[in-house]
Amino acid sequence: MSHCVAFSASRPGHWSLVRLLDPFGLSAHPAVPPISLPPGQTVVVPGRGELFYRDSGGTGPVLLLLHGWMATSDLNWITTYGPLQAAGYRVLALDHRGHGRGLRAPQPFRLEDCAGDAAALLEALDVRDAVVVGYSMGGPIASLAAYRHPERIAGVVLGATALHWKGLGMSVLWSGMAGLRLLLGLAPDLLWRAMVRAGGAPADSTGSWIAGELSRGSSSHLAEAGRELSRYDARPWISDLPVAAAVIVTTRDAAVPPEKQRALAAALGAREFDIDADHMAATHPSGVFPRALLEAVAHVRSTSRSTRAVAA
Repeated sequence: MSHCVAFSASRPGHWSLVRLLDPFGLSAHPAVPPISLPPGQTVVVPGRGELFYRDSGGTGPVLLLLHGWMATSDLNWITTYGPLQAAGYRVLALDHRGHGRGLRAPQPFRLEDCAGDAAALLEALDVRDAVVVGYSMGGPIASLAAYRHPERIAGVVLGATALHWKGLGMSVLWSGMAGLRLLLGLAPDLLWRAMVRAGGAPADSTGSWIAGELSRGSSSHLAEAGRELSRYDARPWISDLPVAAAVIVTTRDAAVPPEKQRALAAALGAREFDIDADHMAATHPSGVFPRALLEAVAHVRSTSRSTRAVAA
């Protein structure tokens, strides 16, 4: 089958680019998530805009989940929602700016703004003592939120993330952000379908859903988010984080090497929870990540209570 696109005349003298064929076998399948998702909600925050989030409801302790770069909450936490709810937690999950259904702001993507969005969501919902869980890029956002807005955050769990993303290999990646923006801007659906199939996703409704979730992102925001990660460096302030913390280390991670994750834990003086997994641990159906996350959250909540009791 030819992997091509064609120009089609929608009216005389006017040409538009259309996809002639779907070489990746996904467009024939409706986009259906593999599980039932927590209800989606929106809230308008003055001075920020409309935030999209998932909310499982209930009266249990609150966990706010912050996803990684290019993902959406649903993609990142698809295997995690259920176990957390079953354990009695109220689960909130926020789509970041320019990602998924997240806020589309006119200004460039900044991690600090995402951290402010997370804190604003907790304030809008009148939530206190939340444990914020940050995965990959969500780690810096969770850390910044706790550092700048500790009044609503009891602790953080940081997974598959680092103090900084500096290094030779990463510099090569970040230098390609302009090209990424161009590609995503020209043919986002086709590009994401290709990447999803190359990553081993099935050519079925789940594969279509994954590609659809990824294609929701804004090309300019996604590229700028990559550049923002290249600039992030928490070493000057992370040891002053005013809340309890734990770090989940993905020991086979090629995207964020384990030694960088352990350096983060050391800088925080935080307990490590090792899992034998790669950077996609949070999406793996084995359940290894949710189990580690539940242990880490319990540790953070216990540490937070102990610290506050001593302070009192």
